[in-house]
Amino acid sequence: MLSRTAENLYWLARYVERAEYLARTIEATLRVTALPNTYIGQTNEWDSALLTAGVSASFYSHYDEANEKNVVEYLAFSTANPSSIRNCIENARLNSRSVRTALTSEMWDTINSAWIDLQEVWGKGTKSREELAKFLRFVLETSLRFDGSAYRTMLRNDAYWFSRLGLHLERADNTARILDVKYHVLLPEEEHVGGPLDYYQWTSILRSVSALTAYHWVYRETLKPWLIADLLILNDSLPRSMSSCYGNLVRNLDQIGVAYGRQGAAQRHARGVRNRLEHSQMDDIFQRGLHEFIQEFIADNARLGEIISKQYLI
Repeated sequence: MLSRTAENLYWLARYVERAEYLARTIEATLRVTALPNTYIGQTNEWDSALLTAGVSASFYSHYDEANEKNVVEYLAFSTANPSSIRNCIENARLNSRSVRTALTSEMWDTINSAWIDLQEVWGKGTKSREELAKFLRFVLETSLRFDGSAYRTMLRNDAYWFSRLGLHLERADNTARILDVKYHVLLPEEEHVGGPLDYYQWTSILRSVSALTAYHWVYRETLKPWLIADLLILNDSLPRSMSSCYGNLVRNLDQIGVAYGRQGAAQRHARGVRNRLEHSQMDDIFQRGLHEFIQEFIADNARLGEIISKQYLI
């Protein structure tokens, strides 16, 4: 496969996954801000949404206040934000056009119809929470349709494997960032772990990674921060956990290595991160510092992206 084709497939999957993640982040933030002030106190949940998306600095270069109107506009519709949902869908379609023959008809139809709806239905944004809810559902359904089409219709060859690399690399980064924001930034100093604000923020985070029901199935307990961290970091059975993402990254990189006849730095680096996750225990992670552990993971994940680009996409 040409490196340019592999790059388009890789970024196509990343953009679709990023759009879904932003939609889930906005949806979860709306749920928390709908609670009475006695529960959420003085915290600005929209600031946390910006931190989770990694665009806080760029947001304040365009807006003075992080309120619902401004943050939704910036995360969902702004052309000035390279990672907005609008730009993600635009870039996904650009990449899919470049590799049209490598996609199945179902995958192309999903991205192309989403792009058309974005122009014709959502071109002017949303004017109410009801319209916003419909837009977010549209984004989630687009991602699910695309991912399902890829899983059910693509040949298991290098096109599929590069697409999966993009998806799982993006997903791992998103899960790590939202967990880090909660533990390191979100809970004010005067609040305590286990309080009302803490409970609703954890519920919001589990909803944003579609894991609230999964948590209760796995642990059968009330929400506890260390169990939530265990679910999102080490539990292989949760598709969005960091460990599950790296299990998939290792498998897909190994498939590419077999198909191309050699292993490389990307395979070695992914296996190193995967082995570290496999041999980690939550007690050790908390003793060392969860923030430090996640920051190291985010750096390693970004490094893997760079290595994949140098090894296959340039």
